[in-house]
Amino acid sequence: MKFCGNAKYIFMVQREKELERLRGLRGANLIKVITGIRRAGKSTLFKQFQRELLASGVDERNIISLNFEEMQNEPLLERHVLHDYITMRADKGAKNYVFLDEVQNVNEFERLVDSLFVKDYIDLYITGSNAYFLSSDLATLLTGRYLEIRVSPFSYKEYLSGYANKSFEKGRMEIFDDFMTFGGLPETLNLFNVGQGGEIMNYIRTVFSTIVETDVMKRNKVKSKTDFELVTRFLLDSVGKIVSPNNIAAYMTSGGNKIDNETVKNYLDVLCDAFLFHKVQRYDIKGKKLLQTLNKYYTSDVGFISALLGKSAGVDRGYLLENIVFIELQRRYTEIYIGKNTETEIDFLVRDTNKNIRYFQVSLTVRDAATLRRELRPLETIRDHNPKYLLSLDPEEPVHNGIVQRNVVKWLLEG
Repeated sequence: MKFCGNAKYIFMVQREKELERLRGLRGANLIKVITGIRRAGKSTLFKQFQRELLASGVDERNIISLNFEEMQNEPLLERHVLHDYITMRADKGAKNYVFLDEVQNVNEFERLVDSLFVKDYIDLYITGSNAYFLSSDLATLLTGRYLEIRVSPFSYKEYLSGYANKSFEKGRMEIFDDFMTFGGLPETLNLFNVGQGGEIMNYIRTVFSTIVETDVMKRNKVKSKTDFELVTRFLLDSVGKIVSPNNIAAYMTSGGNKIDNETVKNYLDVLCDAFLFHKVQRYDIKGKKLLQTLNKYYTSDVGFISALLGKSAGVDRGYLLENIVFIELQRRYTEIYIGKNTETEIDFLVRDTNKNIRYFQVSLTVRDAATLRRELRPLETIRDHNPKYLLSLDPEEPVHNGIVQRNVVKWLLEG
């Protein structure tokens, strides 16, 4: 098994959190389902784990790895053919580690996966790039028999660790500026490292277009490509802001593109299914209940905002930072909401696996006294004693009546 090609820089970045989960689940009687946006590094994670399997003594012949976006695997896209191919290659007297990348491209893949899972000589790992992948018959067939591992673009900590020339060309804050502009798609880091930074925006636009064409247009009923693109741009320009199908439809109709609320809602759903965006609901802190209207949406990678809207759009860097914090919170916590407390709003309310609550407020800087008062006020109105944090780019880290101010770059590197 060879690992080569343009992955040489990506392999410098170990996806340690995801690898730790795979190590713990090795041999478990569960299907390991890796999900996430295209080009976030799912295939590379597979290769990294396969390297570990080989290093642990697994025979190369007991690792069967197939990527169904590669042309040479097209003859295997019929499930019976693929099933026979895998079972013929597998050693029935040993544990075989089977990796199926973008398995949703296989005809009736749900039945294939179910059949492979029941064979005791197969430890099964699969990936998919669309939430349809798990909302299909697969989830029904395999209830209680699979575990999902979400792969996101690089965190800032991963991005910094893979920046080949950081020690002598750029300081940490300059690299964070790049991360804030270009996001964490692994190939953008490769382009920087080989001196092709000028191609990054074109690359990000290409990835976005591929996702739209492959994971949205081909799998969903989109009435108007023009309207769909307008809704997408509206969301990119509204990260961190309260939106609803009603106000998006009203905005577009006022601009001459008449569209109904249900169509907008459908477009929002398919954008989230393709992992391009994540919907975050509001949570009533006092009433302790979820609110069903006026959600926020964050993109899975901030590079899409810069690449699709451009600098001329005047994207608010405060919202870019808020989006970065949201993605990091997704890595660390199981539940994320917008906190609603009477007349004030907290950027994020999170819960961990033990249901412990924390609150986070995000601002580019709070050195101005009026800004500091504005950002502290929502946290001060909360009467419980759960931890409260104010994240900013300021280097100072004081404590304001129990509210801990943190430098967001330091905080990101602790993840």
